[in-house]
Amino acid sequence: MADANIRIPAEARDRLAEIAAAEHLSLRAYLAQLAETLLTPAERAERAEQARAALKAWNGYDPDPAHTQLLDAELDRRLAQTEIR
Repeated sequence: MADANIRIPAEARDRLAEIAAAEHLSLRAYLAQLAETLLTPAERAERAEQARAALKAWNGYDPDPAHTQLLDAELDRRLAQTEIR
């Protein structure tokens, strides 16, 4: 496997290295593990579509885009309320 160099601010590198060390990982191993656990936008969209299809098959729930947007806005509002100020 070929390695790649990524330029980031030293503060970000140091923070990631501290997090990796706390998990007994090298920074390289931590970043590789992180890359394997995160989803790309395309993967997230695919999973969302699969979830919508499963809900529709299970109970007929099939919100239109406008309803989905309202639900997303409500979720964002509730998440904003939980932020530590």
